Amino acid sequence: MPWLDWISLFVRWFHVIAGVAWIGASFYFVWLDNNLRTPPKWKEDKGIKGDLWAIHGGGFYEVAKYAYGPEKMPETLHWFKWEAYTTWLSGFALLIIVYYFGASAYLIDPQVNDMSPTMAISLGLGLIFGGIAIYEFACRSPLAKYPIVFALCLVTLICVVTYLSTQWFSGRGAYIHVGALIGTIMVGNVFFNIMPNQRKMVAAVQAKESIDPQWGAGAKLRSMHNNYFTLPLLFIMISNHYPMTYQHEQNWLVLIALMAAAAWIRHFFNLRHVGKTKPSILVTGAIAMLAIALWVSWPQTPAHVEKAGSESESDNKSMAVVTDERVTELVNTHCVGCHSRTPTDDIFKVAPLGVVLDSWEDITRYAPQLVRRTTVTKDMPFLNKTGMTEEERAEIAAWFATTHANKEN
Repeated sequence: MPWLDWISLFVRWFHVIAGVAWIGASFYFVWLDNNLRTPPKWKEDKGIKGDLWAIHGGGFYEVAKYAYGPEKMPETLHWFKWEAYTTWLSGFALLIIVYYFGASAYLIDPQVNDMSPTMAISLGLGLIFGGIAIYEFACRSPLAKYPIVFALCLVTLICVVTYLSTQWFSGRGAYIHVGALIGTIMVGNVFFNIMPNQRKMVAAVQAKESIDPQWGAGAKLRSMHNNYFTLPLLFIMISNHYPMTYQHEQNWLVLIALMAAAAWIRHFFNLRHVGKTKPSILVTGAIAMLAIALWVSWPQTPAHVEKAGSESESDNKSMAVVTDERVTELVNTHCVGCHSRTPTDDIFKVAPLGVVLDSWEDITRYAPQLVRRTTVTKDMPFLNKTGMTEEERAEIAAWFATTHANKEN
């Protein structure tokens, strides 16, 4: 349905814009709070806890933070809530449009768990709203008084949801539901805690009553949770472009490892904002990312496939040389339905990523991508709708290995 694609495009566009505004504001205020300096005495006498001078664009800016609140509430007070609300609303709308309206194509993978769209959608919603309910219960329980224990429980929750998602949904569907849970927790922090506490603070100032320090402390704690969630969430937002992650045999572990490394790297910048520079954190985070990349890619690199193909050729039991005609037959059977100038697929009406495989020239042009997606990540054909067998994938790998070796010689 072309009109649904256009709706998806505009909602996705708006979601990215809103997300940039929200995460940008989050990063800015964490940086601001950590860079406040002790103000002069005349400011302290007015109740100002810290101030900061900055230059940006064409002017100078002076920012001050009160220990509790100003003597009188200003006429204009800027709130930072709609960035969060619009990001979540547009993200949830996108989840419905892409993964729920298109559950059979994007959410359900029969090779993982063959279920009805109704069941898949119910499980997805259960993970999201069940997860936020558990998180809120934990935040309001005595467990919140023990930060380390609470953090371990939160990590456990995310790990369990990640594992369950990959056992129920397609790789892409699993990753996006983990991201949806994290995003829902983040916006829930704003809606259920940060905004109510800020309203209490404003009401107390207006009534000339004292402000309970716990209001600000509680809001700051939730903001810090959101701060550490941002980099893992950003990765999940772009992960559907990188099938080597979500199509991995242990995709749940890949996601957990990447999220942990991203949060660790974010910790470096949080410490740096308060004047504590620990390069070891950044270095170990980068090493962790590199190790994950090697782990995910090493067993499945084209070189590995080529080596296997070369060894099979020298083996007496190796298959016959795969001809160009055979590769053309395989591509026409399994790929051209989507990847054509005139697709016949029931979902894709335009060739995904602009990759067309109508002619032999097209096939040779996109051969590296073709081989990677069919024999390495194995996420093509899409959800294996055409039933490409492992033997057929091996034929394509052997053809590419032979062709590549001939070119080098």
